[in-house]
Amino acid sequence: MRIERLVTMANDIATYFAVEPDHATAVNGVRDHLRRFWEPGMRRQLKEHSLAHDGEGLLPLAREAVDALEMPRNDAA
Repeated sequence: MRIERLVTMANDIATYFAVEPDHATAVNGVRDHLRRFWEPGMRRQLKEHSLAHDGEGLLPLAREAVDALEMPRNDAA
């Protein structure tokens, strides 16, 4: 999937959680949504983008959530 689309989708999720008064809860909400509903390849692509391009295009809340994602080791690679 195009990274621009993934960034837009992550930002939409972050916008939804931005009204949460507790910042940590908001970050966890975005992170948990990505973990539950996104395919591993989508999460990996977004995480790699965040690391390689300093989260370019991501809202701060989305960036924090993506940075908090733990990616499982891929022993096949």
